[in-house]
Amino acid sequence: MTQQPVATSDKLDAAVFKVAGVVVLGAIMSILDVTVVSVALPTFQSEFGASYARVAWTMTGYTLALATVIPLSGWAADRFGTKRLYMTALALFTIGSGLCATADSIGELIGYRVVQGLGGGMLMPLGMTIMTRAAGPHRIGRLMAVLGIPMLLGPIGGPILGGWLIDTASWHWIFLINLPIGVVALAYAWLALPKDAPEPSESFDFLGMLMLSPGLALFLYGVSSLPEAGTVSDNDVWLPMLIGAVLVVSFVIYSFRTRHPLLDLRLFRNRNLSVAAFSLFVFIIAFMGAGLLFPSYFLQIRGEDTLTAGLLMAPQGIGAMLTMPVAGMLADRVPVGRTVPFALVLIAAGFFTFTQVDPHTSYWLLCGSLFVMGLGMGATMMPIMTSALKTLHAAEVARGSTLVNILQQIGGSIGGAVMSVILTSELNGSRPIPGVTDPTTGKPLTEAQLAIAGQQQPQLLERLPVPPQLLERGLDFAANSFATTFWVGFALVLVTFIPVAFLPRRREPSHLLDDAPGQQPPMPVAIH
Repeated sequence: MTQQPVATSDKLDAAVFKVAGVVVLGAIMSILDVTVVSVALPTFQSEFGASYARVAWTMTGYTLALATVIPLSGWAADRFGTKRLYMTALALFTIGSGLCATADSIGELIGYRVVQGLGGGMLMPLGMTIMTRAAGPHRIGRLMAVLGIPMLLGPIGGPILGGWLIDTASWHWIFLINLPIGVVALAYAWLALPKDAPEPSESFDFLGMLMLSPGLALFLYGVSSLPEAGTVSDNDVWLPMLIGAVLVVSFVIYSFRTRHPLLDLRLFRNRNLSVAAFSLFVFIIAFMGAGLLFPSYFLQIRGEDTLTAGLLMAPQGIGAMLTMPVAGMLADRVPVGRTVPFALVLIAAGFFTFTQVDPHTSYWLLCGSLFVMGLGMGATMMPIMTSALKTLHAAEVARGSTLVNILQQIGGSIGGAVMSVILTSELNGSRPIPGVTDPTTGKPLTEAQLAIAGQQQPQLLERLPVPPQLLERGLDFAANSFATTFWVGFALVLVTFIPVAFLPRRREPSHLLDDAPGQQPPMPVAIH
C-alpha cells in the first residue's frame, strides 16, 4: 500500500482528525444501528407476530455476519486497499439498511440484517487500520479515545433515536435514516481518504477460512438458538454447536502448522494479550448479556414506550463519555492494572442495584446506577485493549486485536443466550392462566407473561376479564425474574476481577515502534 508518514508528535493533528471524521461517521452508522434495533425488538414482535426469541435473531444475524467477515478483513485490506474496501463496506451497509426497511416478514428482516452485518463488520476494523496509519501506533491510547466517540454516541443516541422514530413515524425509519448518512459518508470517504495501491503481502489462508468462519457461525448459531429451544438437547442447538466446535478445534490444530494462519493463536503466548482477552471475554458475557435486558425491563415491567426507555438508558452513555477520554490518555502513561480494577468496582456497584429491582424501583436510583456503570465502562474496555496492543510488535497488532474481537463476539452471543434462557425459564415458572393462550404460540399464558403483555398493550386486557390482583402478582413475579437474571450477570462481573488482577501493574515497554522507521502496522481490529 501507499506509504504514509507516521506522525511522531504526541498530539493528534488536523490531518488525523480529517481522516478520523470518515472513520467515526462510519462507526456511528454501524454502532447506532445495533442499539437502535435493541429497543425495536418488542415492536418487531407485535408487527410480525413473532416470539421474542425469534425477533432476537435480528440482532443475532448481524452478529453472525460480523464473526464471518472479521477474520477476512486484514487480508482483504492488503489485497484491495483500505479506501476501496472501506467504501465497499459503507455501500453494503447502506444497501442492507434500505433492504431492511422493505422487509415484509421477520425472516426477510433477519436476512437483510445479515447483509448489513457483512458491511458493518468491516467498518470498525478498516477504520482502525486507516486511523493507525494516519496517526502512528505510539498514540494508540489517544486513538482509542477518538474511536470511542461512536461507542459513546451509540448507547446514548441509539435507544433515544430508535424510540423517537418508532413512536413518531414507524419502525422502517430506524433503517431508512441510514440512507442519507451512508451517501454523505461515501462522498466524505472518497474526498478525505488517501488513495492506496494494494499490494498483497502474504497468501490468503483459504483452508483456514473454510474451517474458522463457518465454524464460528455454526457455533454461535447453536448458542443463539438456545433461548427459543429452551434446552441444549434440541437438535437446533447441540448439532450446529458440535459441528462448529469441531471446525474451530480443527482450525486450532491446523493454525500451529501453517506459516500464515487466518488467525494466529500463537500470540496467546503473550501474557498481556492472553490476560486482556480473557478479561474482556468474561466481562462481555456478563455485561453485554445482561445489558440487553436493561431496556427490556423498562419496556416490559414498567410499561414505558420506546422513546422513554431510550432516554432512561442515556445516563450509561453519559457516564462513559466522561471517563473514556481520560482513560485513553492514562492508558498511554499508567499501567492498566492500576486503573481497571477501580473501574470494575464502579461497574459492580451499579450492577448490584439491578439485582434488587421490583415493579416500582425508583428511576432516580436506576438511572444513577446506569451512570455509575457507564463511568466504569469508559475506563475498562479501551484501556485493556490498549494494554494488549502496546506489548505487540507492529506486525502482530492486526492478528492480536482480531483474536480479542472474535472472543468478544463469542462472549456477547453466549452472554445474550444465557441471560435470555435464564429470564425465559424464570418467567415460565409463573402459574398459567386457564383459558388464556398466547396468540403467537398457542400455549397457555402465565400470569407473568400476561402482566408483561398488559404493560405493553393495555388494550389486550380490555378483552380479558382478569382480576387486578392477578396482574399485580404476575408483574411482581416478572420483576423478580429480571432480578434473578441480573444476579447471574452480577456474579459474572465479580468473576472478572480474577483475570483483571493479573493485568500489568508496571509500565511495559512498547514494541510497536521496534520496526523499521516508516513501516505501517497492518490491520488492527477495534472493539465493536
